[in-house]
This record gives sequence, C-alpha cells and structure tokens, in this order.
Amino acid sequence: MTQPTWEYKGRLITEISDMPEGTFGFIYKITHIPSNKKYIGKKVLYNNRKKPLTKAEIAEQTGPGRKPTHKIVTTESDWKKYWGSNKEFQKIVKIYPSTEFSKEIIEFAPGKKLLTYYECKYLFALGVLEDPDMYFNDNILGKFYTKDFLVGDKK
Repeated sequence: MTQPTWEYKGRLITEISDMPEGTFGFIYKITHIPSNKKYIGKKVLYNNRKKPLTKAEIAEQTGPGRKPTHKIVTTESDWKKYWGSNKEFQKIVKIYPSTEFSKEIIEFAPGKKLLTYYECKYLFALGVLEDPDMYFNDNILGKFYTKDFLVGDKK
C-alpha cells in the first residue's frame, strides 16, 4: 500500500525541509474521497522521550549535586505515515485503499501552544461536532463531544 503524501496549497510535502523553517507541527485534513467525510487533526514533527543514561555516561559526570540518570532524546515523529488518532477513522483507513484518501496540511505552527490553538480554531470554525455525517472528529480537547449536540433533550 503506497502512502499518500501530504499536500500544502498544491505542493507536495515529503520532508521536513519542505516546510517553513521553525515548524513545530501542522494542522491537517484527511478526506475519504468517495464519502467526502473528513478528519481534522494536529501532528507534531518531533517527539521527546526520556532515555536512561548508560553506566559509562553516568560515570563521566563530574561536579557537585545529584547526577542525572536520564537524558532527553529527540526523534522525528511518524508524521509521514500518520492517519490520525480517531479509532473509527483508523478502522476506515484499514478497510479502504490509500488511493481513496487525500492528506492536506491546512496550517503550519511554530510552537505547541499555537498548534493546539489552530487545531481548536479549525475544529470549531468548521463545526465538526455538529456534523457527524461530514466529519470523523467526535471531540475537541476531550471536553466537547458530538453527543453533546444530540437533537432534543436526550442527554
């Protein structure tokens, strides 16, 4: 299965170097072309994780005070092959061929806070929770849910 590449304003994005300098992450839209149903999300370009120091690295440390036992390691995320975090959408992606999907970058963000802001901005502006027939998204920030928009007072 070939992975569709990301597209931004008609340009293919296949490497981090294709993005503006200083990009922390991006807001994206993945569309299932036959149904025109969409998923909006955010993706960071790098992941940080704690890695234990080796005995040799710990022994090399000098100076007063407590010695660190871990270091932070930064690695490139899986952004090239990412399909979103929504469980229903992930099932759809596994059922249909990748040629039935388009992957579009909507906006680049220079930092974590702006990335979250832009994601919320688009999710609210597009009314993703109010139109479950057009969007796979079922919540915003884990605080607002599609079920909150049920017709009538069935809550």
